[in-house]
Amino acid sequence: MLGVVIGVAAVIAMVALGNGARVSVDRTLRTAGTSIVEVTAGNFTRGGESMNIATGMGQATSLTRADAEVIGKVPNVLHVAAGVRSRTWIAASPEARVFVMVRGTEPSLAEIHGWTFLAGDGFTAADVAAERAVAVLGRLASAALFGEGVDPVGRDVDIHGRAFRIVGVMRAVDRDQDEGVFVPVSTLQVLTNRSHLQTITIGVTEAGVATQVGEAVTALLRERHRESAAAAARAWGAAGGVLPAGQGGQSGTPDDFQVRTLAAQQVTKGLYTEVAAFALANMPKLDSATMEEMSGTLNRAGTTMTALLGSIAGISLVVGGIGIMTIMLVSVTERTKEIGLRLAVGARRREVLLQFLMEALVLSLLGGLLGIAAGIGAAHGLTALLEWPTQVSVQAILLAFVVAAAVGIAFGYYPARRASQLDPIDALRHE
Repeated sequence: MLGVVIGVAAVIAMVALGNGARVSVDRTLRTAGTSIVEVTAGNFTRGGESMNIATGMGQATSLTRADAEVIGKVPNVLHVAAGVRSRTWIAASPEARVFVMVRGTEPSLAEIHGWTFLAGDGFTAADVAAERAVAVLGRLASAALFGEGVDPVGRDVDIHGRAFRIVGVMRAVDRDQDEGVFVPVSTLQVLTNRSHLQTITIGVTEAGVATQVGEAVTALLRERHRESAAAAARAWGAAGGVLPAGQGGQSGTPDDFQVRTLAAQQVTKGLYTEVAAFALANMPKLDSATMEEMSGTLNRAGTTMTALLGSIAGISLVVGGIGIMTIMLVSVTERTKEIGLRLAVGARRREVLLQFLMEALVLSLLGGLLGIAAGIGAAHGLTALLEWPTQVSVQAILLAFVVAAAVGIAFGYYPARRASQLDPIDALRHE
């Protein structure tokens, strides 16, 4: 039974460690841009005339929460978060003030960017619907306002003259988000007197489809914004602006929005406008190739890890099964007279076989239950002591339990059959 305990515990702990590693890698890849598409209001690019890029569209006001709702129905879209921004002062006290980017958003942004909450939790959809004054701080913003190691959950900060209750502190891969403050999009829209959106952040189902989703969203928004984009283009033309031919979708009318994958944004971050435009124009499939390569690497690593864990699990459980078979063979030898007596008074061979088979099964299942408990404890211990991410799955627990039962039956059958085949006379004479 101890062999089964060790085998099952090792399987659950290793699978939990493998799952945690995959989730951690997947989260890192998502924040690197493999699964994120961002829609930005306006299509303003300084110095773009030489690159044949439309200029002067400015901060368009045609992007709405209705657009975000429709985008949520596009195939392969998993999460959508509407957003507005406001760079302003926030204060925890008269002495503690910082100038940060306050972002109005929705709870799904945490899933899209893979935030890790260090304290508290995020705000909810109900908070957005009710326009509540609640806030989530990035870890650097929290440290700047309250100091390192201080839990600010439950305290208030002043944003645009209104008190916001802090409900969580998070950590993100992107430093800009660590330095930011996040509030319900509806609340910030009211405070800044806006009815439109500035951004819509989209999380897709898997790496490799972000470009496809971006193209679908572009086509959708062009259809929805056809009239507003044409009106903006006419106004810009009347003011003397030049709109290069071939921009946008309908009849050369420039789009009043931009759709870009986060991978493309990271590649061009910090580059001068013309250089960035040249890079994107000459590498249109850059983000797609990057995502597909990352996705393939992740899948191959996952397959290799699964095969490794399966091999170790098989060896561990085979060792436990051999232990059960050995002990049951010893038990049959020690109880030979008992077996002979049962057979002599009328027990059938099938009943003797079932008796020993049930004993082996009970030993194995008890070992499996103890192993499951030990495996879960080991997984939590790894997380607590070494800060390794682990994720115990229900499937792994059920599989371990079923395999433990199978080991008991498979390795208990031979000793049970040997007991049932004993001759009653010889068994009674056994000393």
